[in-house]
Amino acid sequence: MSLINLLPQKIKEELRSKSLLKVISGLNNFDVQSVKIIVEAASLGGADLVDIACKPELVDLALKNSALTVCVSSVVPRSFQDSVKAGASLIEIGNYDTFYEKGINFSEEKVLKITKETRDLLPNVPLSVTVPHTMPIDKQVDLALKLVEEGVDIIQTEGGTSSKPYSPGIQGFF
Repeated sequence: MSLINLLPQKIKEELRSKSLLKVISGLNNFDVQSVKIIVEAASLGGADLVDIACKPELVDLALKNSALTVCVSSVVPRSFQDSVKAGASLIEIGNYDTFYEKGINFSEEKVLKITKETRDLLPNVPLSVTVPHTMPIDKQVDLALKLVEEGVDIIQTEGGTSSKPYSPGIQGFF
């Protein structure tokens, strides 16, 4: 059973209409001033959701400086608990960009292990998992199907900072 129904009504509606705008401050961005600026900009820009690093103090900051729904990202299952207590509505495994820069990649096995640990710790919190773009596309699909079997509520893909587009600008991302 999906836990999407536990999210705020506005988020459920935006997901249904496929028009949700999520602004990401970064899984390893613990700089309070940077996160505050991103949260305020997301709010002013009409975002529906802000995705911040998994730290209760940042959740407090986001909730005090906007009316946005807060998602926290991490790859450490236990770190989610205090952020959920602080008011995060959604937890996410992923946004791996800062790890790729360090040569750290996430295998299917690692993502599934983190997912199972997270779901065991927080079985009643909506969970999103990002599928690493570093995997071949067929392996990404296989992982997504396994994540559905594990009870993941939202599956995300990533464009990747390590991609090498053929064209500059937005055209290159397509």
